[in-house]
Amino acid sequence: MELKLKLTNDGSHTLYRTDLDETYHSTHGAIQESKHVFIKKGLDYSCSDLGKKKISILEVGFGTGLNCFLSFLYAKKNNIFIEYTALEINPLCNQIVKELNYCTNQDEQCIFNKMHSVNWNELNGISSDFKLNKIHNSLQEYTFKNTFDLVYFDAFGPRVEPNLWKKEWYEKIKTSLNNNAIIVTYCAKGAVRRDLISAGYIIERLEGPPGKREMLRGSI
Repeated sequence: MELKLKLTNDGSHTLYRTDLDETYHSTHGAIQESKHVFIKKGLDYSCSDLGKKKISILEVGFGTGLNCFLSFLYAKKNNIFIEYTALEINPLCNQIVKELNYCTNQDEQCIFNKMHSVNWNELNGISSDFKLNKIHNSLQEYTFKNTFDLVYFDAFGPRVEPNLWKKEWYEKIKTSLNNNAIIVTYCAKGAVRRDLISAGYIIERLEGPPGKREMLRGSI
């Protein structure tokens, strides 16, 4: 697996996987995409609109750790407790992590580095209000140990990961969700939307981030 660092249009980094011909984030802006899809339409909606102060998050595709890091910043700013579970089959090496430019100061950099350096497959305290469990496994193979209020479905797209974007995996996630839980994804393809509906989710088509017309949010 060969990865190349790439600047997106908002000045933040993404990674390009040469074997898949795919980037980890939108080239229009990695940070702005994550903030719009996962923080604004996912985490902030759960906390502000649904009134949750303690939230359990599942991320399918930890990747660069950007969604996790932005969730930490949101929790710190808004006095929210988060327990974060992330599935990832291809963890990044330390050298690549050091090159990513998501942090604005040394304190943030320490947190970001800690997220990547803590042990896999165990619950780690990133701060008193943020716990992280990175699972070195796939959605298909992992057996959920806990339940979730919010799901970030941020895997590589259906073009390169067709076996992951399927009704059976949306159903598997649904069995682990709490009441009033939601799932958000950048992908708005018709087949994905129809499979989510078939799996029992109530789907909203929302405005997408810059460069993308729509995104999806599902509730149960």
